[in-house]
Amino acid sequence: MPAIVVVGAQWGDEGKGKATDLLGSRVDYVVKFNGGNNAGHTIVIDGEKFALHLLPSGILSENCIPVIGNGVVIDLEVLFHEIDELQARGRSAERLMVSADAHIIPPYNTVIDKVTERFAGSRKIGTTGRGIGPTYADKMNRIGIRVQDLFDEQTLREKVEGALNLKNQVLAKVYNRRALQVDSVVDDLLSYADRMRPMVANSALVLHEALEAGKTVLLEAGQATLLDVDHGNYPFVTSSSATAGGACTGSGIPPTRVTTVIGIVKAYATRVGEGPFPTELHDEWGDRLRNTGAEFGTTTGRPRRTGWYDAPIARYAARINGVTDFVLTKLDILTGIESIPVCVAYEIGGKRVDEMPMTQREFAAAKPIYEHFAGWDADISKARSLDDLPATCRDYVTALERLSGARISVIGVGPGREQSIVVHDLLA
Repeated sequence: MPAIVVVGAQWGDEGKGKATDLLGSRVDYVVKFNGGNNAGHTIVIDGEKFALHLLPSGILSENCIPVIGNGVVIDLEVLFHEIDELQARGRSAERLMVSADAHIIPPYNTVIDKVTERFAGSRKIGTTGRGIGPTYADKMNRIGIRVQDLFDEQTLREKVEGALNLKNQVLAKVYNRRALQVDSVVDDLLSYADRMRPMVANSALVLHEALEAGKTVLLEAGQATLLDVDHGNYPFVTSSSATAGGACTGSGIPPTRVTTVIGIVKAYATRVGEGPFPTELHDEWGDRLRNTGAEFGTTTGRPRRTGWYDAPIARYAARINGVTDFVLTKLDILTGIESIPVCVAYEIGGKRVDEMPMTQREFAAAKPIYEHFAGWDADISKARSLDDLPATCRDYVTALERLSGARISVIGVGPGREQSIVVHDLLA
């Protein structure tokens, strides 16, 4: 049976949580393969809202096993706080599996992340300050701490000592901060070991055996294509691989097992943090999209930057990820807009450019070229088929499909799990 990848096709916050939750009841495993608690999914089930940060969306589907893959970095305090909150609301996290090879965010990396961003001044990239970047840097520098190290105190202590030999010098001499103590860090991490132990597994082996047994595995990305460390708007990106290729390295599943790549696009565009955003709106339309769409970060609460749909970005994401199907979310938010602009190309240096420009400077200078599409006034939140949508609304969806490089298979018309129009079965 197949492995299915779900990725964000813009700058994040497209509604991946809803898409993975919609599929979660029909798959056997849901695997989070990258990122940490620097992003979140908001899922609404029967009117009840759940905000997930580290936990895979499958945690809310009773018949599937949620997995935190080796490509994720884990803040243990956040993880157990999130588990405790779910359990307090009558939801079980007993099925959760965590890769032994996933990296842990130690306290010193959170400190370094915050002070580094503060000192960057005008060159800041908009990090959430949660230690994500420094932990991925430790991973690449081979001084990282993995989940399996919680059960080997000697190895854990040696790794913390090695890391703090350098990091305390930086904290004290560069940032004038107090040095952190090895014993304090080790004791803090070890305090989670007993509770963590039952969840830890060789997840790559488990997922291989599941696929061999005919199970279906869904791989969900944190962040999105334009935030991918290699293929995003570098340097205004996250520190991990948020594209379909990252699904393989972050889970241990080989690319030959992936049969479907689902890209999630919002019917308009948003982003958080710094960096270029060609269709960004700084007027009442931007405020309208932000307020009507509740565009405030699930994890940070920060107001998101808002803009019109950018088709070149969708085409880029389709190409980079090999998108087979798009899920279009938040179409209902555009209701009541008389004429809806869609960016179909850019003007750069007086010339039309139809695809994502190659360089950072060119993208920062890109001005959107718009086509306008007639809007609609009717409430579409109860639509469950294309025929239920107003004609102009269907025309808008058809135009986005034509411009974006892959078919639109599901349309979101509200926040609820049931508020979806399924055009093509994603698991067929």
